[in-house]
Amino acid sequence: MRRYLIFIISFVLISCSPVRKYRNLPEVRSWEKDIQTFEQLDKSEKYPDDAIMFAGSSSIRLWTSLEKDMAPYHIIQRGYGGAKLSDFAVYADRIFDSHPCKAIVLFIANDIEGNDQDKTPAEVAALFRNVLKTIRKLHRDTPVFWIGITPTASRWKVWPEIQKANSLIRKICENQKNTYFIKTDFAFLNENGVPRDELFRDDKLHLTEEGYAIWTGIIKNELNNVLK
Repeated sequence: MRRYLIFIISFVLISCSPVRKYRNLPEVRSWEKDIQTFEQLDKSEKYPDDAIMFAGSSSIRLWTSLEKDMAPYHIIQRGYGGAKLSDFAVYADRIFDSHPCKAIVLFIANDIEGNDQDKTPAEVAALFRNVLKTIRKLHRDTPVFWIGITPTASRWKVWPEIQKANSLIRKICENQKNTYFIKTDFAFLNENGVPRDELFRDDKLHLTEEGYAIWTGIIKNELNNVLK
């Protein structure tokens, strides 16, 4: 009887997992080649044990000056364009498994874009919690930083929903050991409370060199506060 109850409880937990409904979606499976590329890098490249892993969506991938900006920290860069938390929830065990690191920094910003496929803030928070759970299985005590999703003109109409998601994730971070929320929105809004277009490329979404310089200052300060 006891074994039967354990089976039922396990089945219910698996069925309720926020990952289950995403695992076989074409848009999630389409990133398989990118994940395989990361795995090949893990085999072919040697990274110091004290490296900081920056993982996430295209803003991480396009950060060409990341290594220079974060010096003297060593860096592992694992970003792919269009990444969502629903992807990371599926692939997190493969992205974060292969090597020790001093810290993990996450920026994933595409779950709320302003279309019919958008997730609710609660769904975004649940997926973040799931990704964090996977990370903690692999890196029990490693500091994890979440970079707050930036306000952008291209997604301004859903900024209130993004703010809610940021707020929910911040609460999760505040209640988890060695988990930190990096607030950035204040630096990307002008005196009128709207996005500073000069910090973004023509797509009004991705950062310019000046935008990355602002990110660098905020993020590096947070890393220094925790890691030093």
